Amino acid sequence: MKAEKFKSPYKGKSLLNWIDWPQKDINQILNWAIQVKKEAHKGEVHQRFLGKTIALIFEKRSTRTRSSFETAFGEEGGHPVFMSTDDIQLGGKESVEDTARVLGRMFSAIEFRGFKQEHVEALAKYSGIPVINGLTDDFHPTQVLADIMTLKEHFGKLKGLTLCFCGDGRNNMARSLMLICSKFGINFSVFCPKELSPDEEIQKICAPFAAETGAKITISDQISVVKGADCLYTDVWCSMGEEALKEQRIKLLSPFQVNKNLMKATGKNNTIFLHCLPAVKEQEVTEEVFESPESKVWDQAENRKHTIKAIMLALI
Repeated sequence: MKAEKFKSPYKGKSLLNWIDWPQKDINQILNWAIQVKKEAHKGEVHQRFLGKTIALIFEKRSTRTRSSFETAFGEEGGHPVFMSTDDIQLGGKESVEDTARVLGRMFSAIEFRGFKQEHVEALAKYSGIPVINGLTDDFHPTQVLADIMTLKEHFGKLKGLTLCFCGDGRNNMARSLMLICSKFGINFSVFCPKELSPDEEIQKICAPFAAETGAKITISDQISVVKGADCLYTDVWCSMGEEALKEQRIKLLSPFQVNKNLMKATGKNNTIFLHCLPAVKEQEVTEEVFESPESKVWDQAENRKHTIKAIMLALI
C-alpha cells in the first residue's frame, strides 16, 4: 500500500501559536479540516500518513487532544507514540534540547502538551522536524481552530461575529481566542474580574491584527459586555497546576458564571455556548446551559480531531 500524496505549502513548518500565521494560511487549514470531516462522515479511508511517525509528549493529562492525535494519525496509516513524563527524560535527566535532537532523528513530527511555552519552542528549534503545540500555559492553538470551525459550521461565516469569553481572562484559552478572533475579524470580548484581565502583552500582539480585520476587542467586568454576543465561551476556573487556588477562584469568578441569565443578557435568541472541556458543571457553567440546545460542545469536541488531522496534513 502506498501513501497518498497531500500537497501542502506548509510542509516542515511548526505550529507553536497562530501569531506568525497569516489569516489566509489558517483559513486554508480550516478548509482542509472541513474536507477531512466530510471524508470521515462518508466513511472514506485514506493512508496519507503511511510510513510516518509522531511523538506525542504529554506532561498534562488529556482526553480530547490525545484521542484526536492518536486516532487521526493512526487512521491515516501513521504510527503515533505516546510519551508521558514517566516514559522519557524530558527536562529531567536530559535537557529539552537533547531530547529534541534525539526525537528529530527518529520521528516525522512531535506534539507537545505541557506547561512551558519555552519547551515547545525549544523542541521546534532543535529537533529539525515539525512540532505542534497541543497546549502550554500560554497558548492552545489546536483548540481554537476547532472553535472557529464550530462557529463557521453553525453561523456560516466568521467575520463580524462576536464571541465573549467569560471567566479567567489570563488563561491560555482567552489568549488564544483573542488571537485567532482578531485574525478572522471576529469581535472578541472578555467578561472577567479586573484581577484576571488578559495581560497587556497579548493585547499588544492582537491589536494590529484586529485593526487590519476590523475586529473589536473589549475587556470588562460589567455584564453589559456580553450584549450582542453570538457565542458565550468559558473554561474551568482553576487550570492544571492551580488547584490550590480553587476556593479563591470560586469566590472571585462566581459572578461570571455562564447561566441562563447570562445567555439572556446577550439580547439574542440564537447565542450558542462553547467550552473547551473538561467542564466543572455548576462552577463556570450551569448544567442547564451545558445540556441545553444552545450548547455546541460536542460538535466542538469532535472538531478537535478534524482540525488536528488537517494541521498534521499541512505540516507533515
